[in-house]
Amino acid sequence: MVAKQADEGPLRRGWTTGACATAAAKAAYSALLTGTFPDPVEIALPRGGTAAFCLSHEELSANAAMAAVEKDAGDDPDVTHGAVIHARVQQRPGDGAGIRFSAGDGVGTVTKPGLPIAVGEAAINPVPRAMMTGELIRLAGAAGLAPDLDVEISVPGGEDMARQTMNARLGILGGISILGTTGVVIPYSCAAWIASIHQGIDVARAAGLSHLGAATGRTSEAALQQHHGFAESALIDMGDFAGGTLKYLRVHPVEKLSIAGGFAKISKLAKGHMDLHSKRSQVDFAWLAQVAAADRKIAALCNNANTAAEVLAAAQARGFPLADLVAGLAREQAMAICRSAVAIEVLIFDRTGELVGRCDG
Repeated sequence: MVAKQADEGPLRRGWTTGACATAAAKAAYSALLTGTFPDPVEIALPRGGTAAFCLSHEELSANAAMAAVEKDAGDDPDVTHGAVIHARVQQRPGDGAGIRFSAGDGVGTVTKPGLPIAVGEAAINPVPRAMMTGELIRLAGAAGLAPDLDVEISVPGGEDMARQTMNARLGILGGISILGTTGVVIPYSCAAWIASIHQGIDVARAAGLSHLGAATGRTSEAALQQHHGFAESALIDMGDFAGGTLKYLRVHPVEKLSIAGGFAKISKLAKGHMDLHSKRSQVDFAWLAQVAAADRKIAALCNNANTAAEVLAAAQARGFPLADLVAGLAREQAMAICRSAVAIEVLIFDRTGELVGRCDG
């Protein structure tokens, strides 16, 4: 397993796939140069400090070496927790081409523009590439060699892991991405999800799409896709991160955004919450009563209701357009974040995928 960080708090921190790949690559090249694998192997982190990793596998031949590190994501719910990151390093004759990265089994390849890696390249993001490059250049320099190396990163089972991510929608095919900007995974920071939202917007913009859809969950996303006939590349898996989505669109706008979700989630957005997760925001029934003030019975129910679904059902039964009112308020909040850079509509779907409320201004 991987060494623990000394300053970790109650929730244990972990390591990115990029940090693990860097440790594996450094260990492999060290063995190629010296005949011995350093174990543990220490690497520099992008924002200062170092981290040490134990090896889970190693192989050495005459002209190549491979080392592997098992990823420990700490207490973060990461689909790549436990993945074994392999790095195979081969020295080329001094051709001056520098370090070349390639995708082995389980690592994806970029097939759409808009990502920070060119189409056709291995899905190894810029910071992990820089981390590996820095370590390998230092080793080559100490040995008096030119850093002309082939580095292949592979992750057994990575293609199955990638099915639980947004990679296919982003045009990353064949496996996972090698990610990380700091080398450290902060539990429940959800930085990887927000980064995927940003990448999804970048890919859609690069494809020339002017109308995007962002949904809070799978049911609302399926309903939204059917409602507008969206292609997969136009859908942003926003989840609970309304703020992260809207703030990025403020700086990287498209012509129109359709936000979709259930009544409870959209009511949180309407109240001004930008993180819609149940641990970080709750439905405010007293506030809903104020929104429903024009219908005294619905307002009274709001003050005594157990669930948002109960309130919505009562409003629908009385023909009171509470969902439309909530959608309108949610749109106002979203427009305020985007600062009118994007035309926004809000759609509310029930659990069956039926449209029950909307506002497009």
